[in-house]
Amino acid sequence: MEINQSGIDLVKKFEGSRLNAYLDSVNVPTIGYGATFYENGNKVKIGDKISQQRADELLTYHLNLFAKGITPLITSKVNSNQFSALVSFAYNLGVGNLKNSTLLKKVNANPNDTSIRDEFIKWNRAGGNVLAGLTRRRNAEADLYFKV
Repeated sequence: MEINQSGIDLVKKFEGSRLNAYLDSVNVPTIGYGATFYENGNKVKIGDKISQQRADELLTYHLNLFAKGITPLITSKVNSNQFSALVSFAYNLGVGNLKNSTLLKKVNANPNDTSIRDEFIKWNRAGGNVLAGLTRRRNAEADLYFKV
């Protein structure tokens, strides 16, 4: 399965595109739509600059990487919006966090369980602090997950 356009748009909206490398909320050098490394494995460094086209290419590469990373974790039948919301979640928080989450356990037990919305919302902290942007993102991911 691949992330759909709604999922791509969600990631773009919340990540934003920055063509000059910057430190993210946990001080990791980042570029484009939240990329921390390039296709060859090299890490982003402060001082790196890319074009918008390059940012789009990196996003496509990383979204495909995360989609492949979460596919074996999902044992229930999910639809395109559900899968795309989970890719966005993993893109932001990492495959390991999804793998060990109650969110994934509930998705695999019953992908239509309405309490899944609450599991998305629990992941709205960075550095121990609730961030409004993460709360908005988790709500948007939950909305996409349950979009018919």
